[in-house]
Amino acid sequence: MGKAQQPNILVVDSDEGSTMELKSMLVDAGYSAGILTEPERVVEELRTNRYQLVILDVSPGNPAGIAALQAIRVFDADLCVIATTGLASVEMAVETMKHQAFHYLQKPLDEEELAMVLAEAVKAKGLVINSDAHVNRAVGRRLRECRQSQPLTLKQLANRTGKSVSLLSQIELGKSAASVSTLNDLSNALGVKMTFFFETV
Repeated sequence: MGKAQQPNILVVDSDEGSTMELKSMLVDAGYSAGILTEPERVVEELRTNRYQLVILDVSPGNPAGIAALQAIRVFDADLCVIATTGLASVEMAVETMKHQAFHYLQKPLDEEELAMVLAEAVKAKGLVINSDAHVNRAVGRRLRECRQSQPLTLKQLANRTGKSVSLLSQIELGKSAASVSTLNDLSNALGVKMTFFFETV
């Protein structure tokens, strides 16, 4: 299995308190995060470290924020940037969208809203987040749902497939990856296409 990866997020905000708070929020949510309190150094930081997403403060009265967004776009036209502001305005929203910001959020940031926007960004931009573990959990969940809807016990499914109850249990819990041949046996036993297990990945 490949090494699990997470999007590495750079938080750019001249307010050190805000950056530390947001970094803590991101780390608690399972992301990797770095902070930068000097927006004018954003391109230098992006060159030095590999970030897949930037959360950038563009609050009014802080021209360095928009300048940083412009610099990011010159450096990397596709890098995902989520803009934040202490004071929302239509003008600033338009300006950030003009520079292809993925989203525009009002501070103080709502944890649930941020989590939702980050999930959207990960999906829309194809960012990798815990790739192996995520796939294993999704396949396991689909297998369990399908088995229980039949309804079948793990032992009955094990008898149908010739696999051990222990292996099937580990797959359902997302703790083991199912081989292609095992998935083929499971799809035949449950009467579904193999692609069924990957529909929520």
